[in-house]
Amino acid sequence: MSEDRVYTAAIVVIGNEILSGRTQDLNVSFIGERLAAQGIRLHEVRIVRDTFDAIADAVNALRAEHDYVFTTGGIGPTHDDITSEAIARAFGIPFGRNPEAEAILRAYYNPADITEARMSMADTPEGAELIDNPVSRAPGFRVENVYVLPGVPSILQVMFEGLSGSLAGGKPVVSKSVAANLPEGKLAEPLRAVQDEHPNVEIGSYPFFKDGKLGASLVMRSPDAAEIDVVAEKVRGLIRDLGGTPIEE
Repeated sequence: MSEDRVYTAAIVVIGNEILSGRTQDLNVSFIGERLAAQGIRLHEVRIVRDTFDAIADAVNALRAEHDYVFTTGGIGPTHDDITSEAIARAFGIPFGRNPEAEAILRAYYNPADITEARMSMADTPEGAELIDNPVSRAPGFRVENVYVLPGVPSILQVMFEGLSGSLAGGKPVVSKSVAANLPEGKLAEPLRAVQDEHPNVEIGSYPFFKDGKLGASLVMRSPDAAEIDVVAEKVRGLIRDLGGTPIEE
């Protein structure tokens, strides 16, 4: 781990059901939080449809820009689960039955339950490193800096936890939040001044409406906990100067 280096990541969310609104994505926030704890900053998320070109194009663009790319969805047993083959196309490598993955699935299913559709989940790009799936056994896999994971949140979360410790990162990103009982517009200019003074601290403003009044949650993020404390105190001060009351969150 190098604490001075900034490690970045991107997520490719795959699935027509996400784009249609039929299914709500629950994986991005989970992955983002876990990455931040490991000193890896999630910089980009793309949602793409279930086509070979859309998946391969997104993966190729993002793997060149970031240390890590995580894909979610499209590695099940149905006809539209094409992510694994799309990754092979992205890297320009052969795609086919992975003997290690096949052995895992054959050991898990009763012989009478083994179908070609289920066994298709053992197909990976050539040379892929498997990612263990303790829940339903069908593994994910890694090719270089691209990690291919299922879309089902309960399975993805367990598999992602298994990656903890294997991902190189910098200082963990920490955060502090202070709410203000003031409208966001009133906070904008003095908050910009604080941000300009501390470019290494990301300050986000998130408006809310509560008890008939406008307010804003001001969230500070940085690997430097000491600088966050300094910024938080400045934020509390500007809230007081504007006639508001800072509220710790």
